[in-house]
Amino acid sequence: MGPFFDRLAVFLRANGCEVFKVNLNGGDEWFYRQPGAVAFHDTPDRWPPFVDALLERHRIDAMLLFGDCRPYHRSAILRARIRGVGVFVFEEGYIRPNYVTFEMGGVNAYSMLPRFPAVLSMTAAQRPVISPPSRPFQRMAWYAAVYYLWGRLRREGYQNYRHHKPFEIFPEGWYWMRSALRKLRYRVSERGMEARLTGPLRKRFFLVPLQVYNDSQIRHHSDYRSVRGFIAEVIASFAQHAPRDVHLVLKQHPMDRGHRDYTVQVARNAAHCGVSDRVHLLHDQHLPSLLKAALGAVMVNSTVGLSALFHGTPVKLLGRAIYDMPGLVFDGPLERFWTEATAPDPDLVERLRSYLIQMTQVGGSFYSGDEVRLLECEASSEGYDAALGRY
Repeated sequence: MGPFFDRLAVFLRANGCEVFKVNLNGGDEWFYRQPGAVAFHDTPDRWPPFVDALLERHRIDAMLLFGDCRPYHRSAILRARIRGVGVFVFEEGYIRPNYVTFEMGGVNAYSMLPRFPAVLSMTAAQRPVISPPSRPFQRMAWYAAVYYLWGRLRREGYQNYRHHKPFEIFPEGWYWMRSALRKLRYRVSERGMEARLTGPLRKRFFLVPLQVYNDSQIRHHSDYRSVRGFIAEVIASFAQHAPRDVHLVLKQHPMDRGHRDYTVQVARNAAHCGVSDRVHLLHDQHLPSLLKAALGAVMVNSTVGLSALFHGTPVKLLGRAIYDMPGLVFDGPLERFWTEATAPDPDLVERLRSYLIQMTQVGGSFYSGDEVRLLECEASSEGYDAALGRY
């Protein structure tokens, strides 16, 4: 997140809080320049007692993290809950690009928000919608590059650190270069596909937005072990149960372009099921346009599902997600979705959007370089108000 937590610490101290920050690697160390930084150099098995000692020694009463599925974070959250320490989790916004998520207890499928449509009608008056600049990709990429660089340069100081993803700068650099080259190739090889899907094939295809290969939402909030397993299941179900005049369009996640290439697998699965002429793998088309033109969308638990709902597109979830509610997503088995997909209740969708903005969303961006405003984020079943102002 670059200097996000550094700026947050400045704000909290200005408002009378004592702040401590745990650095796990050189990237953490580079981006956090405030006093109170504590480095963890030991092996992962020593992490739980380290957290216990930190919480007890400094009488910590609140823990803030980015994401709740990383191994270090999951363990720290457990230690905090045992002691009754409040846990607050940041994450990319459910409603993008103008918001970030800030919830008490957990995010996504770990969110404490109730999953009952009736609750959505109990929200208070809607807050003004904050529309800061969209997240600049260049700044995000720069932060990532610097983070990996300093993680590598300071590796001797954090020899026991285990990252939740590959943490070597040279392979990652090559993946990003390969991503750029593939983007140019796909621009040529997929020319005309978006016009075809939004024209002649409009409302004659199902869209399958793929998630990043190492997405923690798949590992922790679904029964799949990989994106490849999900692809195989969806193609097989489509071939057996979907009408013969509709197509299946799989769209790879743009952040996955340099790491994985599913072209061969999709072609083999489609050929094995006898639907090669109706199954397509795309990469860089305009997602909102595809959602509007699709008969429905099938996914594990991507936040793209929220965008699909906002566009009135029927959604079938194969994992667990915050928006898994009757009236929003299709509640039958996948084999029936191909012929029985129904649009979400538009009134319920609007209430969900308002509810999420009020309870979980903070106007701003981790990468815009502008201030993020935390406004009375109420995000537990019991409700709470956290007015942290601006930083």
